[in-house]
Amino acid sequence: MDVKQAGSSLDSLISSFNTRIAELQELVIARNMYPASSVTDLKAVDAALKAMELQVQAIQDRLCEETLAIPKAKKLIEASLRQQKKLQSMSVHVPERTTFSNSEINNRSILPEASNQLPGFGPLKPEEPVATHKEKKGRSSPPLWYITAAELDSLSSYMRGRLTLDKVNAAINDMAAYADSNSQLITAPKKKLAENLWEKALELRDIAMTESIKGKHFFLETDMKGPSLKLDNTGKAILTVLRHLGRISETRIGHHRVIILSKPQT
Repeated sequence: MDVKQAGSSLDSLISSFNTRIAELQELVIARNMYPASSVTDLKAVDAALKAMELQVQAIQDRLCEETLAIPKAKKLIEASLRQQKKLQSMSVHVPERTTFSNSEINNRSILPEASNQLPGFGPLKPEEPVATHKEKKGRSSPPLWYITAAELDSLSSYMRGRLTLDKVNAAINDMAAYADSNSQLITAPKKKLAENLWEKALELRDIAMTESIKGKHFFLETDMKGPSLKLDNTGKAILTVLRHLGRISETRIGHHRVIILSKPQT
């Protein structure tokens, strides 16, 4: 039963009790007109009315408590729905567990022994497992494609402005740090993240799954908080230079401006 149905049921119940109370009040008036001490038969009616009055009062108190509890129940339902959406978003990013049949497991256990018996093959070393593609990708650091003095000099004086080689390359270091921080947020389990970082981690995971971003290092424009690259006029000029030199590309996903680290053309 949802909040609206619960409220409707309570209103109906309250109306029914109010009708009953009105009837009891009429009986009380009648009782006062003919005191129970003067009419023997009315003593039992008087006792029943008093008991019913106490019951009605108790019911009214209970109804008041339930009515006050409705807003709390509504907030609890809304919080549960938000949590459900978070869990659904998390489930999208949980990798599926690979399962093997019994025959595949047996073949895997037989292959090392067979390879030792074949000429020209050395023994396998189980203590040195080969990293999968995903593991290598998860450990890779963002690239640092610095620009050269010749590249900076090739720009027009209007585009170059007062930028120096050290200042631009220091900004490249910052961009790599932003991208590395985002990569760690994407791969970190929830239990290792603070509550204020969990929402950003979910947003970054959604961005990382888009076709234009998948498999690339990136950061958001809002990440540009220094020390060398900030969201000011100098920072925007540096982005323009790096975009012109092929070090970055940009796209917009939702309300985010995403900067992607790109390999320079050779």
